[in-house]
Amino acid sequence: MNKFYKFCLFSFILLSDFVAFAQPDDEEDGGGGLEGGDPAPAPINGKLLILMLFGLIFAFYKLKSVTKKA
Repeated sequence: MNKFYKFCLFSFILLSDFVAFAQPDDEEDGGGGLEGGDPAPAPINGKLLILMLFGLIFAFYKLKSVTKKA
């Protein structure tokens, strides 16, 4: 039963994040909300290959350390 309560608490905290940071509707205010317009999205295409390389190196390192222990 203790695991069930922990699961419920974890689920509540995880799912309440969506409600806490929900954006206001734009129908009544005419747009803008509290923070104004959204900024332009940041491009990630230039760094995607570097991120993939570091991910592969990390996965290889973890796989090597796990097989060394066994």
